[in-house]
Amino acid sequence: MRAALIKAFGEPTDVLELADIPEPSGPAAGEVLIGVEYAPINMNDLYVIQGVFPVRPSLPSVVGNEGVGRVLAVGSGVTHLKVGDRVLIPLYAFSWRERLVVPAAGLFSLPDADPKQLAMLGINPPTASLLLDQAPDLKPGDWVVQNAANSGVGRSVVAIAKARGLKTINLVRRAELIPELQAAGGDLVVVDDDSALDKIKTAVGNDRVPLAIDGVAGKSSATIASALSAHGTFVVYAYMGGGPVVIGPFDLIVKRIMVTGFFMNHPDIEPKIPAALREAAPLVASGAIRAPIAATYPLASLRDAIVHAQRGGKVLLDLRGVS
Repeated sequence: MRAALIKAFGEPTDVLELADIPEPSGPAAGEVLIGVEYAPINMNDLYVIQGVFPVRPSLPSVVGNEGVGRVLAVGSGVTHLKVGDRVLIPLYAFSWRERLVVPAAGLFSLPDADPKQLAMLGINPPTASLLLDQAPDLKPGDWVVQNAANSGVGRSVVAIAKARGLKTINLVRRAELIPELQAAGGDLVVVDDDSALDKIKTAVGNDRVPLAIDGVAGKSSATIASALSAHGTFVVYAYMGGGPVVIGPFDLIVKRIMVTGFFMNHPDIEPKIPAALREAAPLVASGAIRAPIAATYPLASLRDAIVHAQRGGKVLLDLRGVS
């Protein structure tokens, strides 16, 4: 069986190799054997390979943190899944291989949909769902403000917020992204520049903005923090801009906004992920959540796929019939 393997941490194009590894044994009681179909290349995959991510596998190790596949066999005691069901690969099960055995608990049969889109269900959509849960007083009709709106998480926030009856304010880096995000359901889409806050205040008026979602940090943090209503919640889940989170003292002192961080691997978050996945799966199936795919590569072209992913754009590995 072919797989993507690392024997040391380092630059992905240097340490990743295609290897023949033993076929998985089993499935044992409570387990399923999955044939992997597609697996995306995410930034956290590259961080794991570099050894700078909080999850560090014992080496040598197969890698890959997300994916989708078909159930090939079920172990005894597994009654909620059957052969042929399409399921998500559990996070950090190391999906860049043809087949793997995983516990059946927590898995569920996915709706009929594009498997490439389903392969990207495991991280960004549940992150968006759980980010929207961070404001305790958020209710239908309220606004949510976010930067990095064109990211996988940002697009998922737009779709899930709309399904919950919320409105979104979406900051993007380039004007040409505005029509695309509006078509995806963004209620207000503005370029993240010095005029953004005035445009937001004009559009929102006296409506409530109880939640700001920050994936950029830096000056962009100050913009979305200033858009918050009094006692709003400001949650940081990424720092794509590379700098510190910047929030004006007025927003902290006078508006008394609350600032918190979010990471899916925190022990208090992990039990909430299954419900978030079930909320997001129908939205992926319907096309409400849809991530643009730059390219799909066979596993044999692993190095080219990694180079493309590092250059930018969502890249998927096709693991069907690798042998």
